[in-house]
Amino acid sequence: MTSSAIAIHPAGPSHVAGIDALLRGVFPRGDEADLVRHLCIDGDMVLTLVAAEEDGGAVIGMVAFSRMAVTVGDRPVRAVALAPVAVAAGQRRQGVAEALVQAGLDRLEREGIVLCFVLGEPDYYHRFGFHADYARHFASPYAGDYLMALPLQGGLMPCGVRGEARHAEAFSRLG
Repeated sequence: MTSSAIAIHPAGPSHVAGIDALLRGVFPRGDEADLVRHLCIDGDMVLTLVAAEEDGGAVIGMVAFSRMAVTVGDRPVRAVALAPVAVAAGQRRQGVAEALVQAGLDRLEREGIVLCFVLGEPDYYHRFGFHADYARHFASPYAGDYLMALPLQGGLMPCGVRGEARHAEAFSRLG
């Protein structure tokens, strides 16, 4: 975070309209706003963080982490998907997205999440330790170089034959 006037904290009911407006402004088709809404309605949202002005001002950034069904060696592993992350146009390239993602990963690690997956630009997500090699050999409709994973508990990948990495149902509704 680059400004002391911005705070990162878990989203609450007072942030719903601001998150929706931010997502619809950053992603004009509305798919990401609909994704977040469906994840919440379906009960699959694990963590949503917002970056907002400390004085109770507008939401300028957000990141969401949702439940995934992941197996390693035929055993379930606690895992989440990172998506979406968004920052208002006037606040980009100031470290807001990076601070949101890192705060989320830190919190999820403390809460015992083992793996975090992301579907995105490798050049961006490598800075956090995400890599396609960690996601390889998981059966997923998103498999490929843009599906990456990050082992959270000390950086160790769970042992065993990788199985399936299934995103929450809301992802299948994306256009």
